[in-house]
Amino acid sequence: MHILMISDVYFPRINGVSTSIDSFRSELRALGHRVTLICPEYPEAHALARASDHLDDEDLLRIPARSVIFDPEDRMMRFNVIGGLIPILRSRAVDLVHIHTPFVAHYAGVKIARALKVPVVESYHTFFEEYLYNYIAWLPKSWLKSAARFFSRSQCNDVDALIVPSTPMRNTLMTYGVKTPMHIIPTGLNFTQFCTPAQSDFRGQLGIAAGQPLLLFVGRVALEKNIEFLLTMLPFVLKETPNAVLVIAGEGPAERHINQRIDQLGIRASVKCVGYMRRDGALQDAYRAADMFVFASRTETQGLVLVEALALGTPVVALGIMGTLDVLNQEGGCVIAPDEPRAFAEEINQLINSPARHQHMTEQAVHYAKSWSAEQKTQQLLIQYTQLTEKKAPAQSDNSLMN
Repeated sequence: MHILMISDVYFPRINGVSTSIDSFRSELRALGHRVTLICPEYPEAHALARASDHLDDEDLLRIPARSVIFDPEDRMMRFNVIGGLIPILRSRAVDLVHIHTPFVAHYAGVKIARALKVPVVESYHTFFEEYLYNYIAWLPKSWLKSAARFFSRSQCNDVDALIVPSTPMRNTLMTYGVKTPMHIIPTGLNFTQFCTPAQSDFRGQLGIAAGQPLLLFVGRVALEKNIEFLLTMLPFVLKETPNAVLVIAGEGPAERHINQRIDQLGIRASVKCVGYMRRDGALQDAYRAADMFVFASRTETQGLVLVEALALGTPVVALGIMGTLDVLNQEGGCVIAPDEPRAFAEEINQLINSPARHQHMTEQAVHYAKSWSAEQKTQQLLIQYTQLTEKKAPAQSDNSLMN
């Protein structure tokens, strides 16, 4: 099968959408399928900074793109350039179009699918209802929520099938009035590729002692990740465990705001911001070094970083909201913490003070994470691809007879 994927974001832009595309694309190609990806071209300096992480290939088509006013990290592809690819794509015998983002990629992907007369599926990766107001703060939150629901409903009902990463996300889309068939298929993790051997002394590099409780957050440093909640709850942890330290691994548009909050809360000595960490061993060493992974995002449609932490034996303490609910399993190395800083901190302190429980959760985490393999999730996606193409084929034959 030849699948055409199209997205407004991809590496070197680091986020969950890029990771999801890379995971599914790699697994599909390993199974013998061809996957062409249309995505933006990024500034050379940005691309070079990540060049050795993810290399382009002949089936990765970079489109000239301009900057986005409200989000300097992202790029807007030139629609007319994508449209000009239709004759080339027709000659490549594309079987299905898979759209990954709702901006230029959505409209271009639908146009390509209709021109090629192939089915089109779309992944709903981002909970825009609880996302937009972090970037367009001068407009009323209620207006932005309504706008997000309207555009989501319109776009989701414009494709043949939807891939959603969690049950709560599917249920939310149903309340919007989405009628398109939805299939819950979260992004999986390639354990062979991800679980690399230990390479460095992460604690030693940061001056964190062996017995010092280390809390880790990994993700985009953006307002929607609710990192401020973790900062607010940290003083309650420190009151009982004064030598605890929170490590924030990631980069993003809210870095300045987060650093200001750290200083305002007077916790600079207990927080270390280490920036982006490469996935070729450095990130894995960070997960292994941590006593627990802490997460407070309210907008996650899945939360793949939770699976990454569990796969490397790091218990998770997180809010059980939206997509994280499908990942969090209290018998799988996870604690679903209350959505209140003091109570969240109490869960952390209890785990710090219970070595036997912590060890048991570490063992549970590794075992449970295996149910989230990329191979298994890709097979589920492939079933939906096959059903869509088989359903489309008879319709095309009937239409050809009528013409």
